[in-house]
Amino acid sequence: MNLESPKVNLSKSPQEVFDFLTDVENFEQIMPNSKQKFEKLAADKFLFQLKGMPEIILKQKEAQAPSKVVLGAASEKLPFTLTANISEVEGSTETQLIFDGDFNPMMSMMIKKPIQNFINSLAENLTKI
Repeated sequence: MNLESPKVNLSKSPQEVFDFLTDVENFEQIMPNSKQKFEKLAADKFLFQLKGMPEIILKQKEAQAPSKVVLGAASEKLPFTLTANISEVEGSTETQLIFDGDFNPMMSMMIKKPIQNFINSLAENLTKI
């Protein structure tokens, strides 16, 4: 299952956006309003929970300054990645979040809308940093 957020423009440099996204504590600032729990577990790992969802642990898997940050599920029960693609466009920075998960068709059908809403909310909240 592959889902994409809308591309958002930020009045920050690509390096500033990259630095923000590689500090996992900053994800608390861009979480949706439905966030019930957020906890930094390590320099590269955090736990969060949204209303009606199980706790999820995300770990930074890859970072290519200043253009890409990849987070992945720490649990193999939910195999997915969340990639932030960062690029400079005419003096501002364009960022898009891409969710890529390997789920069975039934699970995909159940979680597609909540995950799409989640990544859209993260992207929208990035514009407020």
